[in-house]
Amino acid sequence: MEDGDTGKAIGMASNSAEDLEMDYLEDEEDVNRDEEDGNGEEDGDDVFTLTFHGEMNPLDLTEDDAFGVQPYQKFERLEYEALAAKKRKQLNDCPLDGSAKKARQEDEFQRKVDELMGGMVMWKKSKAMKKKGRKRGSRNKLSPEVTKKLGEANIFYAKRQYEQAIPILKAVIMLAPNLSETYHTLGLVYEEIGDKRKAMNFYMLASHLAPKEHPSLWKRLVALSIEQGNTGMATYCLSKAIKADPEDLGLRFDRASLHVELGEYQKAAESYNQIVGLCPENVEARSMAAKMFNTCGQVEQSISILEDYIKERTSDPQWSLIDLLATILMENNEHFKALQQIEHARSIYCSKEQLPLSLSVKAGICHVHLGNIGQAEKLFMILQMKHNGDTTGLIAAVGNTFMNLGHYDSALKYYFLLKEIDQNGDGFLHMKIARCYLSLKDRRQAIAFFNRSLGTKAMEGDVDARLTLASLLLEEENKEDEVIKLLSPPEDFASTTDTSSMPLKPWWNNAKVKMQLARIYHSRGMLEDFVEAILPSVRETLFTESLNQKVRSKKRLSKSVLSERVKLLDNHHTDDVFRGFRPLAAPSELLKAFRAKKSLQKKAALKEERKAAVIAAGLDWHSDDSDEESRQQALREPPLPKLLKDDEHYQLILDLCKALASLQRYWEALEIINHSLKLADSAFPLEKKQELRSLGAQVAYNTTDPTSGYDCARFIVQQHPRSFAAWNCYYKVISRLENRLAKHVKFLHNMRCTHTDCVPPMIIFGHQLTNISQHQAAAREYLEAYKIMPDSSLINLCVGTALINLALGFRLQNKHQCLAQGFAFLFSNLRLSDSSQEALYNVGRACQHVGLVTLAVSYYEKVLEMRQKDYPLPKLPNEDSSIQETKKSGYCDLRREAAYNLHLIYKKSGSLDLARQVLKDHCTL
Repeated sequence: MEDGDTGKAIGMASNSAEDLEMDYLEDEEDVNRDEEDGNGEEDGDDVFTLTFHGEMNPLDLTEDDAFGVQPYQKFERLEYEALAAKKRKQLNDCPLDGSAKKARQEDEFQRKVDELMGGMVMWKKSKAMKKKGRKRGSRNKLSPEVTKKLGEANIFYAKRQYEQAIPILKAVIMLAPNLSETYHTLGLVYEEIGDKRKAMNFYMLASHLAPKEHPSLWKRLVALSIEQGNTGMATYCLSKAIKADPEDLGLRFDRASLHVELGEYQKAAESYNQIVGLCPENVEARSMAAKMFNTCGQVEQSISILEDYIKERTSDPQWSLIDLLATILMENNEHFKALQQIEHARSIYCSKEQLPLSLSVKAGICHVHLGNIGQAEKLFMILQMKHNGDTTGLIAAVGNTFMNLGHYDSALKYYFLLKEIDQNGDGFLHMKIARCYLSLKDRRQAIAFFNRSLGTKAMEGDVDARLTLASLLLEEENKEDEVIKLLSPPEDFASTTDTSSMPLKPWWNNAKVKMQLARIYHSRGMLEDFVEAILPSVRETLFTESLNQKVRSKKRLSKSVLSERVKLLDNHHTDDVFRGFRPLAAPSELLKAFRAKKSLQKKAALKEERKAAVIAAGLDWHSDDSDEESRQQALREPPLPKLLKDDEHYQLILDLCKALASLQRYWEALEIINHSLKLADSAFPLEKKQELRSLGAQVAYNTTDPTSGYDCARFIVQQHPRSFAAWNCYYKVISRLENRLAKHVKFLHNMRCTHTDCVPPMIIFGHQLTNISQHQAAAREYLEAYKIMPDSSLINLCVGTALINLALGFRLQNKHQCLAQGFAFLFSNLRLSDSSQEALYNVGRACQHVGLVTLAVSYYEKVLEMRQKDYPLPKLPNEDSSIQETKKSGYCDLRREAAYNLHLIYKKSGSLDLARQVLKDHCTL
């Protein structure tokens, strides 16, 4: 690290060795105090003094630096450095065996530390080089100029002319930077004009520069820090105030309370424990210490603090501590020990007075857990005799205990005692009564109390209770409408457009509620309501899972890793013969190093832009020095967390897509199918994914652009290359494409090469060539298929039509032979089809095409004499057979087509009356 970067590394700017020093001082009073009291708590006897000299401007310490480091953090750093220097000096003064080698190591370490710090902080010489204590007459005397200016400033301050006092006081600071009174006065001035932040910073300097600790000033800093919400500074100042006034227990309570507020329960427990050590009779501190240790999981320590106090007291019992001890033991399932403590307290303290009611109830609860129900009921008798508003908590605890242990009848007895106290009852109480009745299989009473509970404001958002009630109602007959109303949003929220009064997370948006409501709609055939109920949640879940998948797959390198890689480029030799040469490393490592350097530069530039934007907005810049690169973007919680994880949710997706297809909302169905297949690679088994793809292919055929469903059809063919149904599905999608799809051509060629004896790709490839009028290549593909399946009527038809189209071209020399071969295949198709109407029509159409109109007329007349019945359209794999396509009757009959072609022949030959008669007989309604 270069010298110019040292200030950034430790978070302090422009503090050089000649400007600022903070040293550990130890005068004779400190030595005597150490000998009498020993080492104080948390380095409480370490005394640091701050000294300015040189050209440094002390006012710089009253401002946050460019990296957001506050003044108190700078002082923490300086104190840490001074204490570290003291420790190293002590080790050097008292070397162990092998001290010469260790001393050299310490000197080398000190030299490296000094290089690292860039000469920023100058430490004083060893304590052994100077006398302890302050020299007589060494107190600095103020110059006349400083004394005069201080007097003027104090006059302005007394006259409340603060704007005139500030520049004078700052000038005094530049003349006498180590005079604490000046900083104190400036702090008072800024506090009077309302600038609390600057006042705190000047108070801080005044406290550090004061020759002796001033508890009142540190206490004022504590109050200001808490008022400004600066908890870090408040903690620092509290520690300083406690060192200055160790006897003030209020300060220690404030520090412990602050730790509790910040969630630092371990530190709070230790702080309260210190108060107990100083004042063992302080019941509040002992109680809070026990609670904090219990919160931190240190149960034994918590119990020990309370037991030590209780064992030492044989009179004047502190029932609150005994109650707390019993509570902690019961929370940790130590009911026998808790009962022992209560009985011990009864035997010692209750000869003249009665055991408190709360302890009697806790003893009864312990008996319940231990199986002594009869003994417990005796202790609970007083609750049944005197139940009022003061005993509701105890009655509820007894009822909850019976309910948790499965004694529902007993639980109901005490819950109804609570109901007598509060005639209306709250939602929580009704919920507990309902669950007790549900466990006792009394569904009628359970439904009644669930309804009462959900009717209250407090419990209307309880999703589990609402779903439980819905399940109970579904078990009853003809209750589906009531369940739909129960699970649907309230009417007032459905009709209003004001969302400000709506809850942050309404219960009707819960995934379980929507799932249950969707099932009911689907079972009743209400497809539109089913789609509207569940589609938004499914779509949002798939979108959220896509984002989460990207976050999981995206690798982020930490800043430390990037910096380590960049060192490879910075490792230039400046003092040997290798100077100027590129570092030796593999090309891949150098590439990583260059990329890391670029990434760090980009990060630094982005940080500077953010800093400039914040400062331009007039806000305070607080830099986050944590490694942002190592923090992954938080994963979002989807509305339906288990959508891609189990069979139930898979069926939901399938039902939703089928419903969308039935409602002709094809694009939405394809969107759900494609997203589900992308995300469910390992979630769904193969047969279920195949079912989704088949449905996607079916839906794609009905869209205006089936390109989005092509992947589904292709995958089905890849899984079943020998299946004619799979190829039919594939070709049904491909036939809808207006333009040739590049990946279709590539895929078809690959299938032709991989499966050389597979007929469907040959036929499809032949069809594609026929569409672009490449009849010779098409005939070649059809003949390859004919070699494998010579008895297929479809293949014979395809070969015949290709040869006839080829014969009508201009480049073929043996046209008559090719034409005869084509008709031979058509007659073979006629034979294989048992002279069906379709085969006769094809022969007639071929004769018409080549100009043999006489033969064409005879075949068309045969077609007109036949009546073809309708056949059901073939279904795709896994296609829902219940969905029937609407077709007019006669869609398989070719008489109308034959009549139209026949009329064209008559018309062209001049027989207009015959042509008109054919149309009238066969082509009019």
